[in-house]
Amino acid sequence: MIAWSGLHVLADDDRRWSKDPVAQARDAVAGGAAVIQLRSKHAADRVALAWAREIRSLTREADVRFVMNDRFDLALLAEADAVHLGQDDLSPAEIPEAMRARLAIGRSSHTPEQARAALEEPIDYLAFGPVFGTESKASPYTARGLDALDEIVKLAGGCPVVAIGGIDETNLPDLIRAGARGAAVISAVAGASDPVVAVRRLVTSFAERADAEAPR
Repeated sequence: MIAWSGLHVLADDDRRWSKDPVAQARDAVAGGAAVIQLRSKHAADRVALAWAREIRSLTREADVRFVMNDRFDLALLAEADAVHLGQDDLSPAEIPEAMRARLAIGRSSHTPEQARAALEEPIDYLAFGPVFGTESKASPYTARGLDALDEIVKLAGGCPVVAIGGIDETNLPDLIRAGARGAAVISAVAGASDPVVAVRRLVTSFAERADAEAPR
């Protein structure tokens, strides 16, 4: 469970960002992110795999977890630590057991019903959002809010919950108080003037609040 705690930075191939996913991942690693996820929605498979392999090399050297979004086949080829599956992707149970043994699995959820269903699947962490409003990724779901996040954390029990959606340094402490074990960001890093500094500030804020919330 501990492996999925902390700041998750999504290295995204949206053309809005000034840097490609490998450069984004490099900045995130330099800033101390706990997890890097490659989110490739536009590139051809061969390009996405090349990025994944470069990011895997970066994260392995830094002892950082690497997650591939959507594609368990590319995750396996790149030797990723995990694959992150959305609601429209294959269900975790459809991935052959031998392959699941090589990959941890994260699962997106946006409603309590989706979260309950995901918790019946063979997953290692549950993502929930968008907690706050976001323009980083298209979503049919409105901001869920902190009360909804609190409900999901209670539903999840021992399964780590990673919050996503509109997260920045100002609202990160609220997520941790609500019980989120991880926080995933895109624009707070990819759109920052100095991404390394942005990651460092988020990591520091996360660590300080997590320490304050830890049982004494």
